Amino acid sequence: MESADDVMTPFLLMRAFRGLIDSVHRHLAEEGYPDVRAHHGFALQAIADGCTSVELGARLNVTKQAATKTARGLEAMGLVRREQNESDRRERTLIVTPHGRRLLALSATAFRREVAGWRALVGDPAVDATLRTLAAVGTGGRGDTDLSDWG
Repeated sequence: MESADDVMTPFLLMRAFRGLIDSVHRHLAEEGYPDVRAHHGFALQAIADGCTSVELGARLNVTKQAATKTARGLEAMGLVRREQNESDRRERTLIVTPHGRRLLALSATAFRREVAGWRALVGDPAVDATLRTLAAVGTGGRGDTDLSDWG
């Protein structure tokens, strides 16, 4: 395999990311989730076992307004529901619904299938080295679900 110029790194990473996401989204559409986008999955991961819209904004590093808009979209899709907080009646907690949990499980399976394809193409050692490298260098001070400048 020919070595790529270092300047190509962002383009190669973006192409791999987009290819991975596009393939997973095709699978999700076939499974009944045609309108899901990457930011929906990131938000569901950030909600995890439940959080408020304010907490979601902090976890995604977006404004409260952006988090509220995202939460409303997820709720309209049936992926989350809002529950009243018993300790503070003004506050609502976002909870991932069974429909949302199914989406997360299907996407995890699809991601694993795609990476298995990578492994078949270039071998386990190459994929393992790539994943170790990305884990070591990839944060740039951001959290895994930071959507602050996601377009």
